[in-house]
Amino acid sequence: MANVRDLKKDINYVLGDIIEAVYVWEYANTDKDTKKSEAIIDEAIAIFDELIAKVNAKDVDNAKKHFKAINAELETKGRALIEKINKLG
Repeated sequence: MANVRDLKKDINYVLGDIIEAVYVWEYANTDKDTKKSEAIIDEAIAIFDELIAKVNAKDVDNAKKHFKAINAELETKGRALIEKINKLG
């Protein structure tokens, strides 16, 4: 990981792409209920806020370890959201 700016961009791109995938699913499935898909969007926004708050935290002992943990958390939570999108079908 190069720097904090790149981590913030990664968080934005990953969660933005997930939200976009939900919108594409909703557009392709206009006949289905969107409560579950809207919940996925809300969860993605909550994860975004949580991760950005962690990135902006100033009281960090080991910055490199802290940012690697955030990156790993982004990956696991992103995969979980993708699994939820796949189960919408």
